[in-house]
Amino acid sequence: MMTKKEIREEVRGRKKGCAAEKRAQLSKEVVANLVSTELWKNAHRVLLYYSLPDEVATHELVSEALREGKAVLLPRVVGDDLELRLFSSPEALVEGAFHIQEPTGSVFTDYETIDLAIIPGVAFTTDGKRLGRGRGYYDRLLPRLSQTYKIGICWPFQVISELPSESHDINMDCIITC
Repeated sequence: MMTKKEIREEVRGRKKGCAAEKRAQLSKEVVANLVSTELWKNAHRVLLYYSLPDEVATHELVSEALREGKAVLLPRVVGDDLELRLFSSPEALVEGAFHIQEPTGSVFTDYETIDLAIIPGVAFTTDGKRLGRGRGYYDRLLPRLSQTYKIGICWPFQVISELPSESHDINMDCIITC
């Protein structure tokens, strides 16, 4: 089995080998698959992420969630932790850690009321294992979301057969791709 570092390098190469236009099209397909689920349709409070260029594009998904009347939460890096904040509009974003657009809304800690969490990752397995970027931000957040249904979204080339896992790793409840 490849190491986490080797998997990250492999997937980084796959991303670079897929043209930006193709990644954008695949992102639309992944998002369409997500929003067609009953889980999405029935969710009132959702945790999303504001994507980086090398992640499934979620900017339009975040806007769509607001249009649908969902309460949207986005993470903000604070030290070694992810703090959840209410999101109201793209104008309420500022560039934060790692050049990620982060929300400026009020802090949210009522974790058990989150219906659905959409989680990014570098790689996933079909049975829900997730590999992040290696800094552990989501590893520290996910235990707080024990009552929340967690969906990993990714491009097809991010799904791999095996991932090394550790005792603190929390699986996704499902993976959605295209």
